[in-house]
Amino acid sequence: MSSALPLAGAHPLLGPLVGLVSWTFVMETWMYALRLPAMEKYKVDVHPGMTKGDMNSKLPASVRWPADNYDHLHEQPTVFYAIIFALDRLGMQDTLTVRLAWTYVALRIVHSLVQASTNAIMVRFSLFAASSVTLVGLTGLAGRAFF
Repeated sequence: MSSALPLAGAHPLLGPLVGLVSWTFVMETWMYALRLPAMEKYKVDVHPGMTKGDMNSKLPASVRWPADNYDHLHEQPTVFYAIIFALDRLGMQDTLTVRLAWTYVALRIVHSLVQASTNAIMVRFSLFAASSVTLVGLTGLAGRAFF
């Protein structure tokens, strides 16, 4: 375990990457903690021909929100993972880059909390837009290495 410490220190961008992956598993746990009991409560008959829409029509929206967010954590964040690997490979580990990476992770976590709890659309949109701008900034930093 101690051998990981020098590697983590040499690759500070991997911290935000691991942080967001870890958060994705938190959201997966939240999703199942709500969904499984709700499926029993609302007598959702799971069968091979069932679609996501079939299941969603039988569950309250508040039960679906964490699942929707879990799906969202497999969309735009995939670009984040790619750009973080690129930045790390380019050796771009300056304070600004690392702070932007952690900012992206924090914005996505807050986005998850809003979506899974109140689903306030305009708050979610603002957080998504801020995370998108942050991701564009990270991409621009990587692009600077080539232009």
